[in-house]
Amino acid sequence: MERPTGVSVYSSPPTPEYNNMSSSTLAFDQHFTSTAKGMLLLVETVCGMLVWILVGGTDYFHLSALCWVMFVAVLFWILTVCLFITYLTGLHHRIPHVPWTTLSLCLNCSATVLYLVAAALNALTVSQANRGRHSYKCWAASTCFAFLTTLCYAGSSFLSYHIWKTKEEEQ
Repeated sequence: MERPTGVSVYSSPPTPEYNNMSSSTLAFDQHFTSTAKGMLLLVETVCGMLVWILVGGTDYFHLSALCWVMFVAVLFWILTVCLFITYLTGLHHRIPHVPWTTLSLCLNCSATVLYLVAAALNALTVSQANRGRHSYKCWAASTCFAFLTTLCYAGSSFLSYHIWKTKEEEQ
C-alpha cells in the first residue's frame, strides 16, 4: 500500500517541563484586590505615588531630607507595583523556588522602617518651611500621605508575618 505524498509522519519532540512553567499564559486573580493583602498593596501604591508626586512637583532637590523622601517613595513604589503585579497575575505560583512569603515580609518590614524615617524627615521639613512658600502645602500633604503609607506597610508587615509564620509551622 502506498503512502499519500505531502503527509508528514514526523512527530515533534515533547515539550520539556520547567517546574510548572509549560503554559505561556498568566492567570489573572480577579479576587486578589478584595483580600486584605491586595487592598493594602493597592493603597500603598496609590499613597506612595501621591508622596513622590507631591514632593517631586516642588524644588525638593535643594533639601537633602526631601531627596531622601523621594528616594524612599520612588524605590518602594516601584517594588510594590512589581509585587502587586506578581500576586495579581499569579506569577508567584509559577516561580515556586522564590520564597515569596519571606520576600514579602522583608520588603514590607524594610518599607515600614524607611517610610517612617522618611515621613518624620518630611514632617520636620514642613515644620521648618516658610508657610508662604508654594511648596509648603505640597510638602504638608506629602507628609500626611507618607504617614498613611507607613501605616499601610505596617499592616502589610503584620499580615506577611502571620503568613510567613503559618508556612514555617507547616514545614
